[in-house]
Amino acid sequence: MFSFLARLRVAAFTLSSLVISSHALEGSLFTSSVTYCSTPETLLIQQFDVEYFAANQSVSFNISAESVDSNVNVSASLLVNVFGIEPLNITIDLCGILNGALCPLPEYNFTGSDSISLPDSFASNIPSIVFKVPDLEGYAQLTLTEVSTGDVKACVQATLSNGLSTHQLAVEWATGGLTIFTFLVALWQSYSPTTILPYRLMDLIYLFQNVAVSALFNLNYPVTYISFALNFAWSLSLFSSGDDSMQGAINNMRALTGGGLANSSSNSAVAFVNRKLSPFNSDSASSSSSISGLSSLTRRTVDSLVSNNLQQRDVAVVTSESDNVLSAGIPIYVSTINIATANAFMTVFLCTLILIAITLSVFSIGWVSLFTMERFRLGHESRRSQLRNAYPSWVRAWILRLSLIMFTPLVVFAFYQWTLNDSWLSVLFSVIAFLGIMIAVCYPCVVVIRTVRRSEPSVLYTDPFLLKTYGPLHAQYLPRRYHFFLPLVIVAFFKAIIVSFISSSGMAQIILFLILEIALVLRVLLLRPHKTRGADIFSSFLAIVRVVCTGLMIAFIQSIGVKPIPRYAIGLVLAVIYSITILVVFFNIALHIQRLFKRREASRSSSRSSSLHGSSNTMLEKDAVSSSTSDSDPYGRPRNPTPERNVPLDPEINQPYNPSSPTTTTTDYASTRQRDSESTNFGSVLPRRWSFTPLHTPTDSSALDHTPPFGSTLSRTSEEPLEKVSHSHD
Repeated sequence: MFSFLARLRVAAFTLSSLVISSHALEGSLFTSSVTYCSTPETLLIQQFDVEYFAANQSVSFNISAESVDSNVNVSASLLVNVFGIEPLNITIDLCGILNGALCPLPEYNFTGSDSISLPDSFASNIPSIVFKVPDLEGYAQLTLTEVSTGDVKACVQATLSNGLSTHQLAVEWATGGLTIFTFLVALWQSYSPTTILPYRLMDLIYLFQNVAVSALFNLNYPVTYISFALNFAWSLSLFSSGDDSMQGAINNMRALTGGGLANSSSNSAVAFVNRKLSPFNSDSASSSSSISGLSSLTRRTVDSLVSNNLQQRDVAVVTSESDNVLSAGIPIYVSTINIATANAFMTVFLCTLILIAITLSVFSIGWVSLFTMERFRLGHESRRSQLRNAYPSWVRAWILRLSLIMFTPLVVFAFYQWTLNDSWLSVLFSVIAFLGIMIAVCYPCVVVIRTVRRSEPSVLYTDPFLLKTYGPLHAQYLPRRYHFFLPLVIVAFFKAIIVSFISSSGMAQIILFLILEIALVLRVLLLRPHKTRGADIFSSFLAIVRVVCTGLMIAFIQSIGVKPIPRYAIGLVLAVIYSITILVVFFNIALHIQRLFKRREASRSSSRSSSLHGSSNTMLEKDAVSSSTSDSDPYGRPRNPTPERNVPLDPEINQPYNPSSPTTTTTDYASTRQRDSESTNFGSVLPRRWSFTPLHTPTDSSALDHTPPFGSTLSRTSEEPLEKVSHSHD
């Protein structure tokens, strides 16, 4: 019987049809989760795995089930739902097949596995796109109904998957690794409060957090978008340990402190999703009726077997009346990565403590390094003094940056913890975390605002302490726009309130989010707060992307009733838009890093050329000194070499000006030599009129070129211009 039912289910699985294509050479369809959609009474399933391989058109299955009721005649209903479309919905009378071997159902435990081949005619009806689209939204439901009473004896739902998903571990490692690299470069360059890389690091992490937070609303998300947003769950400090050691510790803590909500599980969370949401996309409520006339012995047997199944196979009962159904928003998002809804805040809190411990360790290493440099006099004294004075402000600036990064995760999940009414210790930790992060972020904001009120905005950019300590808030903005950081902090706070306290209405969440995003983008476009046009364009681009993506998510509101296929397409569009935006941010960061290294290389080249130039000047000075030393006499006195041709100075020009002196003078070589050695006037103060007289000085080239030979007499003709010019100023 079970082999026959398995074949019926496999046949239904392979009839699904989809849209949206990607590339794959071969694929398969398999069950990703199995749950009871009704309280089990007749058929108990311990394991059920089915997989269809497109390459050889074969089906493999592994089933372990048990019938616990006797003398039951049932009919089997098989339903397949793919993106809200039901390509198969048939009812089979088990009494009319196999010569009545399945009527009534035999009482025995059936365990077996097999692989069978399907005919070519059947495989040809399977669209190839089924194996290529990521995050398939489909499930199959098998219902056994008693013929005489119409009571449901068993109902099993199995979700389908083709193994393709937009949630990839490689994406998490790639984005995380690039973020760490950017962090290290920004850490290295952040001694200058005006460097751009720390702000680009903040923009990158804010973008990741925005993608993750956008999947926390009470909306009917397509599975593909939730899977894409899970790639950035680490930006919200949501890390799921592989061995579940952290989640197990949180479960134990909650159990000891009054926690009563469901614990984390290693099984797929998709089985617990509300049946009206993706991937089920079904408005019909599953029947959970049962036979009221079961004997107490049968009831105890059923309950015992069900409990055993839940412990061994985690095959849970999920109906429309169950209290374990995951609602849209934070429950589905965190449970998909095996974090219980009640464990979400504690996971963020513990990861924050780990981050604080790492930060303190890094800062301590810095202090130890500075102490070692001072103790052993390492490096130049000026450099050590500079590092010693700048290090405290540098530490405070990075504490502020880390506080801004952790503001959204801590506030969102602290608020959400207050709505759960679970462990009192978790609530206490959430209050402590909320107060701590609010003080760490709000106190610097108050200091900046108070400083400006007492003085003026320019002091924030001229005071070294304020610029280096509180620069992460305002340094990237113009002095008159220093306050632009306030709307960002306020909007982040209100977003946390919307996500946590208005989780009952997805429409209200989207509308309020859209209002906030539009206000931010208008503020950027109108005020243009950044110091450069490129920074304004970059900030406007990010703000516009947030507005567009938030507006597209209106299609996910349940009350609007957009069909599953259009919702799926919009989810892919959102993933593409955010992916392109992330690449743009990475490209911008890479461009700044490249420019940084080019500037450093140019600086090194300039320093190297300056050093070489200084060395060459030093060599020339040494050569001059050596040459002067070689011209000295044996007693070390420098010689005065006699030139090959002595150039006499003009006696009329070289002597002090005297209006009563004759203008025509005859000199010989002896008198010229005597005046040159004893009565020269170099450096003496000339009369005022000389400052306006365009005369040739003794060092002028014209005077040297036209000086007469030794013993010659200057003619009056050559002196007339000088005399006329001199008397013209009298």
